[in-house]
Amino acid sequence: QCHRNEPSGALHGIMRVRGFTQDDGHVFCTEDQILEECINYTAQLQKVYADFGFTDILYKVATRPENRVGSDALWDKAEHAVMEALRRSGVDFIISPGDGAFYGPKIEYTLKDAIGRQWQCGTMQVDFNTAERLGGEYVTETSGRAYPVMLHRAIVGSLERFIGMLVEHHAGAMPAWLAPVQVAVLNISEGQADYAAEVAKTLRNQGLRVQLDLHNEKITYKIRKHSLQKLPYILVVGDKEKEAGAVAVRARGNQDLGAMSLEAFAERIANDIADKR
Repeated sequence: QCHRNEPSGALHGIMRVRGFTQDDGHVFCTEDQILEECINYTAQLQKVYADFGFTDILYKVATRPENRVGSDALWDKAEHAVMEALRRSGVDFIISPGDGAFYGPKIEYTLKDAIGRQWQCGTMQVDFNTAERLGGEYVTETSGRAYPVMLHRAIVGSLERFIGMLVEHHAGAMPAWLAPVQVAVLNISEGQADYAAEVAKTLRNQGLRVQLDLHNEKITYKIRKHSLQKLPYILVVGDKEKEAGAVAVRARGNQDLGAMSLEAFAERIANDIADKR
């Protein structure tokens, strides 16, 4: 958990807050391992972003500032490693001279949302300084001792801001695997309440996030109410579905998929979740 005393005029919903959570991680490695670690990290980051629906990524390398620690030879090696990692990842990048941290260069990963706004999220920072300050050492191949390089990494940066980006990027219509409520089960009349509850229980037992709506309201009103929430699926059960042990399925976007067995629907949504749809 991080706290930053932002001026009140800079605060912006959950996009910029005073208290936020970072997915900060650190890798201790040798100088020769920087390149491989940066390549693997970029691949991991691309996969995570793609799972959340972000495929438009901007890459920037921030190089040595005027005030820095470490020799020029060490900086040359680190800057070459981060740039070569991006080249081998097959991506284009821009160079931002002098914007690196005092302890090492960094890669910044910036996402574009559905309306073209840019959000700087992930980072990989090469740090030659902190391990030595912490007294961290490792035994070299020649039985000597050396200080490792420390790689600071974060994939989404601020979790709060990333959630805000997700909501706006998908305009609230989250893919099935990510939606807070994946399925709403609606009964047409009181006579199907028990069956609707059984359907909801069966789906919940399969790990799905289900909302059961047994309110005594017109079915058209209930369908519209849940459609406005942009849920991935709405299941309607009447006497016909109850007798057949089936459900009438409506997908987001007012798509009427007709009646199907509960097993068939469970398989459909399981495939959506597995494929991150």
